[in-house]
Amino acid sequence: QAAGAVLMVRPASFGWNPETADSNRFQAPAPGSGEASVAAVAEFDALVAALVAAGVAVHAFADRAEPACPDAVFPNNWVSLHADGTVVLYPMLAPSRRRERRLDLLIELERRGSYRVERLLDLTHHELYGHFLEGTGSVVFDHLTRTAYACRSPRTHVAVLEDLCAEIGYEPVTFDAADATGVPVYHTNVMLSIGTRYALVCAAAVPVQQREALLERLSAGGRRVVSIDPVQMAAFAGNVLELRGAGGARVLAGSCRAIDSLSPLQRDALAACVDRLVPVPVPDIEMLGGGSVRCMLAEVFLPQSAQSGASAAEGGTS
Repeated sequence: QAAGAVLMVRPASFGWNPETADSNRFQAPAPGSGEASVAAVAEFDALVAALVAAGVAVHAFADRAEPACPDAVFPNNWVSLHADGTVVLYPMLAPSRRRERRLDLLIELERRGSYRVERLLDLTHHELYGHFLEGTGSVVFDHLTRTAYACRSPRTHVAVLEDLCAEIGYEPVTFDAADATGVPVYHTNVMLSIGTRYALVCAAAVPVQQREALLERLSAGGRRVVSIDPVQMAAFAGNVLELRGAGGARVLAGSCRAIDSLSPLQRDALAACVDRLVPVPVPDIEMLGGGSVRCMLAEVFLPQSAQSGASAAEGGTS
């Protein structure tokens, strides 16, 4: 359930993206600036350093200067990398975000980490029909039970989810979720996080008639269910990710804003399910990009060849 390595993209043109603002109410309604781009790079580097210090292997790549990709810091929306060697490319709503997909980056990741890619599953043709599924933003995987959770939104279409699940052998579980004003939650991973021993969810965002079934499903595997409220969801408390650090330690990465929004009881409940909390401040990325720490991390579950390097096994950056 927890990857020992992540793919990250260091932003070159970070800023406000008007193409994504209509469906992402987590973005602040203000234009970006050169200062924000500089700040985003500093926040990115701080997250890399914190993860490496925790023993997570980080494969960090530079974004291209051209064409400009204001949201390149969120690679988990265009790719997922699975333990059977499957790499999935996803259909994305905003045309500017489709430019983030880079096969050259995946080839270099395979080389650097001595990973084995067995299959490329390209779902991007769904864009032709106006159907989208934005990676592990739209889909929260429970790899232990082979379940794919997704809340319906303009960026998350059930037909694409079913196509994905049929190809990789997972069961789709769909539901609705909305913020306090009734606007659909744009990505599932801002209201749901599933770790090895916990499930963190904003149950209040789910309609009453669907809520009990979802909570029962999340707790069925013996996980501890921790509920957050809509205010905490807006602070990105749901946008956290469990990773595997040095010695197999369970590391929970999230923003300082996210962790600080939790009550002492909620924080204690999560701390009991992992070995270490890793909070990192990413305020500019959260405000202008509308995503937080989990969105910056594309988990790497790919199998490795026997000659794989120590950096990927023991934590490091490449």
